[in-house]
Amino acid sequence: MARIYEALQWASSFLKEKNRDENAGELLLRYLLQMDRTKLLANLREELEPEVEDHFRGAVELHGEGTPVQYIIGHEEFYGRRFRVNESVLIPRPETEELVLGALERISRLFGDGQSVAVADVGTGSGAIAISLKLERPMLSVTASDISESALAVASGNAEQLDADVTFVKGDLLKPFIEAGQRFDVVISNPPYIPLGDMVEMSVVVTDHEPHSALFAGEDGLDLYRRFAEELPFVLKEKSLVGFEVGAGQSQDVSQLLHQAFPKAHIETVYDINGKDRMVFMEINPVSGTTKGQNG
Repeated sequence: MARIYEALQWASSFLKEKNRDENAGELLLRYLLQMDRTKLLANLREELEPEVEDHFRGAVELHGEGTPVQYIIGHEEFYGRRFRVNESVLIPRPETEELVLGALERISRLFGDGQSVAVADVGTGSGAIAISLKLERPMLSVTASDISESALAVASGNAEQLDADVTFVKGDLLKPFIEAGQRFDVVISNPPYIPLGDMVEMSVVVTDHEPHSALFAGEDGLDLYRRFAEELPFVLKEKSLVGFEVGAGQSQDVSQLLHQAFPKAHIETVYDINGKDRMVFMEINPVSGTTKGQNG
């Protein structure tokens, strides 16, 4: 039987050879042993049960072949909560937490904290954005949509697990809301934004496992933003907020698309913790002189 430190050393060496994250072994072992990092480090000389060791080796080898750790353990942390994930949904990223934070700050400023605000999270995936917004601001009325039935099953399961009252709708971008005549105070989205040409340079951990429909959006990665610019005028209320996550280097193009649709809106680019232009926010407030475009 191997001791914990020996198993970790083997995993680190194995994953290094495979050009994977050497720290993944620790995450996998913590999951299998149900230990936090402090407890694991305090028990480095303990021996692993043969069954646990077999599971651990299998999981490490699976990651070595390219399966993301989050899909192996079945969850990822986001905004201080645990979300279930599988290969039907994109793994929530830390950058997207900044989109949630930025949206919450602007919702408070634009609408105040007391009143009910209708929010749509479009392309919800695991439900991380929608559920986090609802749990952080229970007064929000949150609807989440996705074109994928299997993604919606994951998202609704997360909402149930985390006790978040979110409405889920199946549909393509804003079409279900346009057809239903629904309008929102806030529209938030982390849509697919990677140009197809970037696929060749990306890790197989991403390209072979995460859903392509949640990653790629045409030759320049802007296909979904173009559609948003066309469809948003039909779902936004007179006073409204839009928040997008964007690919690094796309903020100017996305801002221009929004400006063409909403010439008088206030549009700003926000940089993430790594200094990348990662978010574009648009505010429409008739009181302050920013109004919807002619399509509105």
